[in-house]
Amino acid sequence: MLISINPINPQPRLIRQIVECLKQGGVIIYPTDTTYGIGCDIFNRKGVKKIFQIKQRDSHKPFSFICTDLAEISSYAQVSNFAFKIMKRHLPGPYTFVLDATKVVPDSLSTKQKTVGIRIPDSPICQAIVKELGHPLVTTSANISGEQTPADPYEINEHLGHLVDMVVDGGISMNEASTVISLLNDSIEVLRQGSGDTGWIE
Repeated sequence: MLISINPINPQPRLIRQIVECLKQGGVIIYPTDTTYGIGCDIFNRKGVKKIFQIKQRDSHKPFSFICTDLAEISSYAQVSNFAFKIMKRHLPGPYTFVLDATKVVPDSLSTKQKTVGIRIPDSPICQAIVKELGHPLVTTSANISGEQTPADPYEINEHLGHLVDMVVDGGISMNEASTVISLLNDSIEVLRQGSGDTGWIE
């Protein structure tokens, strides 16, 4: 199912429809502030497993997830004062921050070292979905691992739409993933340069 939604002022009725799909265990493709992502409720074990299968990705490489705000992040990750100041300055934005996980995070979404990648995209659609859902949303680029993510939702729907429950059309996206930054041990390390600027890192 392809559903078109206003990327600036997402219609509440459509957000509720998307979230109802997620609550029923659905897997969706949706726009972020970088590429389109594939996601499900982080507590939907079958959904997470299905996304691994769609991506053809090694299960030892867990996905990141989207939170609504910094307060919610603190439920799922250990946020030091150092990390809080960095994230407050740069979120919402095109960054994934790696932090130590709390026990709330499902094993399928944390590494062996018990770390997690967390995003707050600058996307009204993402923020509305996660707020309505009440849980973080799994996020990983809408592609087969190693391939480029199309920017056009119609192209994504053509390639992957039959594998998911819903494709949310929020218009043409960027085709560059988020910048991944580790904040472990109160130090900054760029793990992947993406669309987020890193000029602020000394």
